[in-house]
Amino acid sequence: MEDIRARAAAKALSLNSQSQHPSPRAITFNRLFAAIYGSALLALFYYHITSLLKSPSLGSFFISVFLFISDVVLAFMWVSSQSFKMNPIRRREFPENLKELLEKDSDFPALDVFICTADPYKEPPMNVVNTALSVMAYDYPTCKLSVYVSDDGGSAMTLFAFMEAARFAAKWLPFCRKNDVVERNPDAFFTSNHDLNSETEEMKIMYEKMKMRVENICEKGKVGNEFLNGEEECMAFNQWTTSFTPQHHPTVIQVLLESSKNKDIEGEALPNLIYISRQKSVTSHHNFKAGALNTMLRVSATMTNAPIILTLDCDTYSNDPQTPSRVLCYLLDPKLGNDLGYIQFPQKFRGVSKNDIYAGELKHLFIINPAGMDGLLGPNYVGTGCFFVRRAFFGGPTSLESPELYKLSPNHNVESSIQSQEILELAHLVAGCEYEKNTKWGFKLGFKYGSLVEDYFTGYCLQTEGWKSVFCNPNRVAFYGNVPISLLDVMNQVKRWSIGLLEVAFSKYSPITFGVRSMGLLMGLSYAHYAFWPLWSIPVTLYAFLPQLALINGTHIFPKVWDPWFVVYISLFLGAYGQNLVEFLLIGETFGKWWNDQRMWSIRAISSLFFGSIEFTLKSLGINSSFHFNVTSKAMDEEQSKRYKQELFEFGVFSPMFVPITIAATVNLASVAAGLIKIWKSGGAWEHVFAQMLVAGFVVVNCWPVYEAMALRNDGGKLPPKLTFLSVCLALLLCFFATSFC
Repeated sequence: MEDIRARAAAKALSLNSQSQHPSPRAITFNRLFAAIYGSALLALFYYHITSLLKSPSLGSFFISVFLFISDVVLAFMWVSSQSFKMNPIRRREFPENLKELLEKDSDFPALDVFICTADPYKEPPMNVVNTALSVMAYDYPTCKLSVYVSDDGGSAMTLFAFMEAARFAAKWLPFCRKNDVVERNPDAFFTSNHDLNSETEEMKIMYEKMKMRVENICEKGKVGNEFLNGEEECMAFNQWTTSFTPQHHPTVIQVLLESSKNKDIEGEALPNLIYISRQKSVTSHHNFKAGALNTMLRVSATMTNAPIILTLDCDTYSNDPQTPSRVLCYLLDPKLGNDLGYIQFPQKFRGVSKNDIYAGELKHLFIINPAGMDGLLGPNYVGTGCFFVRRAFFGGPTSLESPELYKLSPNHNVESSIQSQEILELAHLVAGCEYEKNTKWGFKLGFKYGSLVEDYFTGYCLQTEGWKSVFCNPNRVAFYGNVPISLLDVMNQVKRWSIGLLEVAFSKYSPITFGVRSMGLLMGLSYAHYAFWPLWSIPVTLYAFLPQLALINGTHIFPKVWDPWFVVYISLFLGAYGQNLVEFLLIGETFGKWWNDQRMWSIRAISSLFFGSIEFTLKSLGINSSFHFNVTSKAMDEEQSKRYKQELFEFGVFSPMFVPITIAATVNLASVAAGLIKIWKSGGAWEHVFAQMLVAGFVVVNCWPVYEAMALRNDGGKLPPKLTFLSVCLALLLCFFATSFC
């Protein structure tokens, strides 16, 4: 790739393959708003301190302390979020200008694609197949393209699905080229195209037959010889013996397509397609997804060692065949220098309900904040849709960290066939579960270990080493994924994230200390905002209960309406929400989606983030907890899917994480009733209780789906009666305690 970049430098004046556009007005407004809002925060803390000093009783003192702690956390999270707003930029690519530089196939740098899957039941093999086919059909020289599929569940069903996919690819790829197909995920293409000609109809029939064979195998739960073609395919499944389990099995590496040997129906080369299931042992720790990615990094080094690597989740398919060309606009631009480590595309999702009921699109995480970081050193890595320079996994831009074997080095040129005995033996060696012992893998080499959020931690470590990144958000969506359609799946996913983020926040690599020293104040604060994200649980939980219980008790904890300090409170509240709303509207989203985003922010805080913080604390104290790595389900249940499209919250099963939500809903409803009674008894005097009524009423409005699930629904997604009864009892106990507290 260095030779190509050198040629690009010679033609730099004529290429102009990418540009960046800051927004001076937005930057000026954001900085002015930050100064005004920051002044209001200082005034609020002055009020808190004077309230603490003037507390008339011990109970009042403790209430003031809790409110002060809540507002300190809220202020820290707000301050750290301002780093995303200081210098946001928008980029644009011109891939057509690369034709002058990349005139023939041999001019293109090789590309390795890593696709991860772990559970054939939660991640159906046909989803993974469609993802692989969508990138195999890139507008890119197929002789330069290799797709590696990591099956961490060691499923024979997944291998069978990819054997079918390899045969289908020989027809699908030339069909896409011939008909200028843009949507190259077969399932998405046939779903969105209803007016089919004879050729397309024939291709659809082939796809449906393949899909039927794969789904039949998945229903049976095993691959019988009657489904296989020839002795070679039968031999591939010999390793699935009775002792073979997802947690304990040997390495399985199967080359399904080799570019130099396998051709499509038009005689063109097919991309390399390699299935990998790394060795597993019940006595070895496997480091979850990061371990699987490092295995692919080593195995691919022995086989193809492409200088560019794309990482994808199993359900994140390509929606634009020009995406690699967009990436080359940055990687080959000499003006960006040799320290560009990766190009991150936003995560976007198909099948999202009209108003994104679970806020699964996470617009701040995947679109708004990365654009802000792009104006600094670049966005964080979000786990999928990211193109890496292989060299970035081997030390900083100016300090190469050599691996234990030279053949794993990014500078090694692979000359042998990927099916040669020498290559396959080495690939099996580096995929062994004991291979990483006493090596630098996961620490100084490859994807980083030490956190359940390996994507966040890896991107963070790469940038502390000196690598920069770019946020590429083209008009045509580059990748689509599946959004969770179950509230419990959303909560489990966020709980896992919160544990992983806290592992980084309270480590020696904490962004607030190590990050600020390594990357500067703004980048350090950007990563700190994510690392301390679970701290949202503190203020949200306290504000969900404390003002309401105080209202039930008859205690006034906020300034009355005509007090000047009330203006400070309401200005901070409206300013934070108003800025958030404007950001949503500026990226083309609706008020409905913004409202659900705010609702889910509070729900996640008192459930997923709260439980994640508890489990992290127990883990830090050496106390075993119930945590284990949960794969988010990508399988679609018909009834769940129907309720999701109707925008009904899916409670359906008993989960401890639902308890604080339902308690908060009950307590806030009770406090609103108590407040109205107090106003009635006092002859309409509402000034003292208005602020507390406002907070409680805001929570009540946000909790409408909970009330609906508790009392108004009779479908399979309503709250289980036992959970409702338990939550109401606990809420009444809290209210009784509040009325008894002096």
